[in-house]
Amino acid sequence: MFVRLGAAIAAITLVSGAALAEGKLTDPQIAHIAYTAGSIDIAAAKQAQTKATNKDVKAFADDMVRDHEAVNKQALDLVKKLNVTPEDNDTSKALSKAAADKLAELSKLSGAAYDKAYVANEVAYHKTVNGALETQLIPSASNAELKSLLQTGLKIFQGHEQHAEHVAAELK
Repeated sequence: MFVRLGAAIAAITLVSGAALAEGKLTDPQIAHIAYTAGSIDIAAAKQAQTKATNKDVKAFADDMVRDHEAVNKQALDLVKKLNVTPEDNDTSKALSKAAADKLAELSKLSGAAYDKAYVANEVAYHKTVNGALETQLIPSASNAELKSLLQTGLKIFQGHEQHAEHVAAELK
């Protein structure tokens, strides 16, 4: 159950990797993928803010909302500055679908089971998104400002992964 979203994202990452190798993803598409990934984590964290019972899980969710909203705001400001319209694409659509399925699955859980499932998903999600940022999206971005924003996001999200791993270890 916990691995399903991570597996879906890993498959999407492989698909986007093939697209990148063929030069198919543009900066507007990369921006949309990154923004979508942040929005997905905001939605998951907002669900956790209402469903989580563990104080550390709730605090982690609060951090996710704050940080991902800040990075997404920077992304929106950048695309406006550059007069670029982010482009929806197969990768961002697949990410959104997998996330909606995962949120529905998590919504059926409660208490400690919810807390553990949410945090396990956050670990898997951040590992996958960080890997995609590091190996595919950042190297493929043409615009220096977009590349810089993605690099900043990667540093923040690597911290999220470590934080999620710590919370997960405490829940066992």
